[in-house]
Amino acid sequence: MMHSLPLFVRLQGRAVILIGSGEAAEAKRRLLERAGAEVVTEDTNAALAIVALDDDVAAEQAVARLRARGVLVNAVDRPALCDFTLPAIIDRDPVLIAIGSGSASAGLAAALRQRLEAILPASLGGLANALYAARAALKARFPDARTRRHAIGAALAEGGALDPLRAHPEDAVAAWLDSPPLQSSDRVIPIKLTSPDPDDLTLRAARLLSVADCVCHSADVPPAILARARADAARVLCATAPTACSHGQCVFLSF
Repeated sequence: MMHSLPLFVRLQGRAVILIGSGEAAEAKRRLLERAGAEVVTEDTNAALAIVALDDDVAAEQAVARLRARGVLVNAVDRPALCDFTLPAIIDRDPVLIAIGSGSASAGLAAALRQRLEAILPASLGGLANALYAARAALKARFPDARTRRHAIGAALAEGGALDPLRAHPEDAVAAWLDSPPLQSSDRVIPIKLTSPDPDDLTLRAARLLSVADCVCHSADVPPAILARARADAARVLCATAPTACSHGQCVFLSF
């Protein structure tokens, strides 16, 4: 079970309360202003607040006052008082990647951000914008939504025409749309598991799970592995792999 539900909140022009002063408070102020928020004092109406106070008693009292008003609160360096946390952020506008550790270790989240920063190309944001601009062309090329989803998934997969971990020229999406059509992928693909640990999935298995329309599985496949599939993918419990699947692309998981 997830300890929190990650959300991206649009703060442009919206009020956010900031209580405190000093280095920690100024860092939060810069982050909020970068997101376009209007940083306000405690006596202003707002849905979110950040408390950056050094004194424990003062911080607890501020959180209690805000919560009594229905405000969601982040208390800096006090995980037990937090309704929400602020992740480490990788910004490849418009792509945002947020890394959280459930307040277990901000240092770990920061280290992961630094590692990922090094492997994500600067062109990632441009690729996202190009895909957005090509929405009409994508629907024209792939009228069926399921076919379109599979085509995009294959292009963005490791080694694909639009692999997001590789640098691409500005016309990469247009060139991909002009390429010959792919064959249909409506088939049942067996995946033999070697461990109940989802971290032991091969890259191929993880990719197939992430794009499958239907996940058929034997009874001994643990929920942690099924959770790696798309949330909207159908789940079917069965002892053996089906010969066909009406949902579209299907995988069969078993040990």
